[in-house]
Amino acid sequence: MKNVRGILFDIGGVLYVGETPVPGAVDTVASLQGRLKMRFVTNSTRRPPSAIHRKLQAMGFEIRQDQLFTALAAARHIVEEAGGRAVTILTEEAEKYFGSLHCIDTSSPFVVVGDAGENFNYPRLNRAFRTLINGAQLIAAAQNRYFKDADGELSMDAGGFVKALEYAAGVEARLVGKPNAEFFLQAVASMDLMPEEVIMVGDDIESDIAGAQAAGIRAVLVRTGKFRPADLERAIFPDEVIDSVAELPQILDLI
Repeated sequence: MKNVRGILFDIGGVLYVGETPVPGAVDTVASLQGRLKMRFVTNSTRRPPSAIHRKLQAMGFEIRQDQLFTALAAARHIVEEAGGRAVTILTEEAEKYFGSLHCIDTSSPFVVVGDAGENFNYPRLNRAFRTLINGAQLIAAAQNRYFKDADGELSMDAGGFVKALEYAAGVEARLVGKPNAEFFLQAVASMDLMPEEVIMVGDDIESDIAGAQAAGIRAVLVRTGKFRPADLERAIFPDEVIDSVAELPQILDLI
């Protein structure tokens, strides 16, 4: 791949799976730091950016927190910028990240949904529904279908619950994470680069690959994380497919 000056890395499934780094991922990131600009973009919404950064550092990744672009931070910024508050369906840790912006008032102007894990229960969903029919805007920090869980199996992500709320309340969610083109383009702009100078490396054929390509960014699919062979039979065509992120320097001619 030629004329690459920057890389967008998905995190979960690309750099690590569960609590284990993908073999060679730490060395790959270290070898590319300083040679190419990079950002680490994730739809992971269970934990705040600081916790994700600590986890990456504990695994040995040399990554600055200002290199992280998270869907949870993007959703929080929308609520904060509007001067409003939000009924949220998030984990307790993510709700603490929202601080005083989080509330349970069904007259609030926003509902924010992320991967809430065990907090996807009827009382929380119904509170969100009541807030939406009162006129609130639905913000989907992410709406992935599923993710590779710590036990090695696929688990439901937030997407199905976002769709349920859309259907019940007759609204359309504002998506702020991948595959929203604006999310990718903000990350690219933060590196002072153009989309054609950047590649995206991900394991999600929809959110990572199709989303990046729709924003004018070349996309590399890895066969780790949530990747399944059936992904290659869909009408989405990655620019490159590699076994893992450890092979990235080879296709970049940087070995």
